Amino acid sequence: MISNQTIQTSIDELKAITKTDLGIFDLDGRMIATTFEEGGIDESILMAFANSPADSQVISGLHLLKIQDEKEVMYILVARGLGNDTYMIAKIAVSQIQHLIQAYKEKFDRNNFIQNLILDNMLLVDIYNRAKKLHIDVEVPRVVFMIETKQDKDNDIMEMLKSLFSSHSGDYLTAVDERNIILVKSLKEIKIKTKSDYYPAMEEIAKTIVDMMNTEAMMSVKVSYGTVVQELKDVSRSYKEAKMALDVGKIFYAEKVITAYNTLGIGRLIYQLPVNLCKIFMEEIFGENVPEELDDETLTTILKFFENNLNVSETSRQLFIHRNTLVYRIEKLQKATGLDIRTFDDALTFKIALMVVNYMKYLEKGDFF
Repeated sequence: MISNQTIQTSIDELKAITKTDLGIFDLDGRMIATTFEEGGIDESILMAFANSPADSQVISGLHLLKIQDEKEVMYILVARGLGNDTYMIAKIAVSQIQHLIQAYKEKFDRNNFIQNLILDNMLLVDIYNRAKKLHIDVEVPRVVFMIETKQDKDNDIMEMLKSLFSSHSGDYLTAVDERNIILVKSLKEIKIKTKSDYYPAMEEIAKTIVDMMNTEAMMSVKVSYGTVVQELKDVSRSYKEAKMALDVGKIFYAEKVITAYNTLGIGRLIYQLPVNLCKIFMEEIFGENVPEELDDETLTTILKFFENNLNVSETSRQLFIHRNTLVYRIEKLQKATGLDIRTFDDALTFKIALMVVNYMKYLEKGDFF
């Protein structure tokens, strides 16, 4: 519903232009907003007019008009001026307030529609019917971004994002909980030859969001996004992909602040495994010697070794250690786990095992920011 402050601002501006006093009252005679300096209007006059079939009436030099929304009376407007144009000014005021009511209602309806759309709470026929009523294009390429903050979101963050993404451009911002803001981004302005051409642009959008939150809100965020969908009915799929990308990114790629669904790789497969299957896998690989924790030195060595494609010389150079020291660490790990990560098969097995361990820790903690 439109706020009282918004109505007050509107009639203040009208009075400044027309020099006509205006007052807005609810159907019980309570004042919503006014520019009258002295007291209120006689409540009995307001109640009598509210219950009458007339849309407008003049009583004791006051012009009373009904403000309606789809034929339902919402407010009573009272106008008093010195000239003969008071009635016309009152009609203009009524029109303006009615347009504000409609705009705010449409804004609320759009937000409600987008939330139900991404949560997959609507029938297909309802999606098309409501989209038409809300003037939302059905066949436009779109993608869903998810922005997660470390603290509960506030209105300032939403307003910052609205300065970048406007519904006039086909972009819609909403929230489904206290820490996640959802952006349904229209991509119709992006020129492409193939569908894959969207992704560099989407990565730039994600970087822009992260940079703005860092510089203007002094807040670190994580951003994820799904794949491009061509029809409105498929937006929920992109939302689910963005949500999965956010979770998978926090589990397996914690150093990243931006995660795209199409880059999740094997992490997406592990994320969908049941925990009992993960435990069986770990026991089959390591037996009773499941590596619960690796010291920082060993973990750094392993990750750098994988990063350099199992190249011993390049890894030892980047770690500033002697080649023999690196070989010693790898052989020590082999004795503890039975896996020689210098061979491709064992390296792959160990890499997957590390990811499974992280996934199981995530399941135990329940939250992994």
